[in-house]
Amino acid sequence: MSTSVEQVSRVVIRFAGDSGDGMQLTGDRFTSETAVFGNDFATLPNFPAEIRAPHGTLPGVSSFQLHFADTDIATPGDRPDVLVAMNPAALKANIDDLPAGGTLIVNTDEFTKRNLAKVGYETDPLNDESLEGYSVHQVPMGTLTRGALEDSGLSKKEAERSKNMFALGLLSWMYNRPVEGTERFLREKFAKKPDVAEANVDAFRAGWNYGETTEAFAVSYEVAPARLAPGTYRQITGNTALAYGIIAAARCSELPVLLGTYPITPASDILHELAKHKNFGITTLQAEDEIAGVGAALGHAFGGGLGITSTSGPGLALKSEMIGLAVMTELPLLVLDIQRGGPSTGLPTKTEQADLLQAMYGRNGESPVPVVAPASPSDCFDSVLEAARIALTYRTPVVLLSDGSIANGSEPWRIPDASQLPDLRVHFASEPNSTDGSGDFWPYLRDPETLARPWAVPGTPGLQHRIGGLEKEDVKGGISYDPDNHDRMVRLRQAKVDGVEVPDVVIDDPGRQARSLVLGWGSTYGPISAAVRRVRNQGYAVAHAHLRHLNPFPSNLGQVLHDYERVLIPEMNLGQLATLIRAQFVVDCATYTKVAGLPFKAEELQGVLTDFLEGVRA
Repeated sequence: MSTSVEQVSRVVIRFAGDSGDGMQLTGDRFTSETAVFGNDFATLPNFPAEIRAPHGTLPGVSSFQLHFADTDIATPGDRPDVLVAMNPAALKANIDDLPAGGTLIVNTDEFTKRNLAKVGYETDPLNDESLEGYSVHQVPMGTLTRGALEDSGLSKKEAERSKNMFALGLLSWMYNRPVEGTERFLREKFAKKPDVAEANVDAFRAGWNYGETTEAFAVSYEVAPARLAPGTYRQITGNTALAYGIIAAARCSELPVLLGTYPITPASDILHELAKHKNFGITTLQAEDEIAGVGAALGHAFGGGLGITSTSGPGLALKSEMIGLAVMTELPLLVLDIQRGGPSTGLPTKTEQADLLQAMYGRNGESPVPVVAPASPSDCFDSVLEAARIALTYRTPVVLLSDGSIANGSEPWRIPDASQLPDLRVHFASEPNSTDGSGDFWPYLRDPETLARPWAVPGTPGLQHRIGGLEKEDVKGGISYDPDNHDRMVRLRQAKVDGVEVPDVVIDDPGRQARSLVLGWGSTYGPISAAVRRVRNQGYAVAHAHLRHLNPFPSNLGQVLHDYERVLIPEMNLGQLATLIRAQFVVDCATYTKVAGLPFKAEELQGVLTDFLEGVRA
């Protein structure tokens, strides 16, 4: 059977099924082949917190959304053009997002009376005309997969586990994705079980062949490669980019790196990735708890290395006293907080950016730390290098605020030229530095430009000094309870952080005609920039600025805020950046907030911006 090939500019696909159906693997493989093909793309994995949620239930639905295009894109897409529903729960949980006329591919084998009843369907939606507004393709994926694997030697139950590869093969045919990489991946992944590997390859091919031969699919689609800036690209998630940035920081600083951490969703993949790279001078320690992890990292910093700890919101709370110790001892420490829904255990697998005030103030006493936030998965690489620069230059802990959507989402990343990476080498104290002729080492004699204290490696002759959480005497470093000294040291530590040199915030304001500014931080970059693009196409003038540095703020931020008549700050919290902006710059900014565990949609923010620009929203 011959099929026509239709050229399209962009497509959003969502794979949805039970948490045991392999939707994350399916989506990741489709994404990998999309990266190889050369499209621009962005992804949004969405999965339950339970290791194995009840089969066929709404809480157990796992999905993976991929937006790919022949042009530059900013988000994983608002609504899928194609929804693959592996069971009734997946259909019910996702059908409202599928626009009228969208393509729906359904695994009919799972639409049994029992499975329908589990999610509250009184009648079968495949037969009751409730799906009339969609282009529905009913495919018995389990049956077809079992048939393709009939001679594999696997049991029927084992064979049916490969139905996600059947779905992947079908969608790969529909959108002309490369197949060689997936087949190679499957053989490598299941190398110890060759029969399972070949079964998955055969199921993948069966899905491809089904699309090729069935009359149900008369059209396949092609999305041309995107015109990206010249360079070598690879697919990368936010957590992998952080891990690679840490490796780069180790080489650029010529320091040994220790990641002291405790597994926590969604930060654990940083540990998993770094553990593979011991050859780059990386040591990974899975500690017994959060406090031990950060303690090991701080101890490594005391010993002359770059100490790093990774966590999420609950772990950041537990680490607070040790971060305070790093503030007092003035040692470099990177704290990677991959934010998730809270409070307490909250929503472990859902995204949120509600740890900003905790990062700023979540320690006892006056305990200032610099805070940076990446805007996207690929931006994590540069952001962690920037955090390392600040920590090493100013001898301070630095908090990096990523979040679940950045950590698990992926996009193309242009691999940088190693020769262009920053020089992060440090100068260790090597001899006594007293100015009174005593020959003593003064551990708090500060650099006049950075206010950083000297970093002395333990065991260096003549550089003995006290360390610990008690207040230190200015310059000489002895323990001090003097009120005036404490006031001076508190102000010095604050001045050091206030004086961290950061780039000016860049304003996107074509023509400089806008009177309103949209300000964001972190993962809101994608949906805000997409929404700004849309309202500009409607004829509105609006400026956009995005903050990587949240403490200290860029030095030009105050002037920027006062250059515009109105400022809108969308956040996935209840207005934490807005609180800081109002307090520091006395700007009566408007807010749009959301704490639903999901990122903003561009369509959603487009409506908010339109109302704001027309004066409907204060």
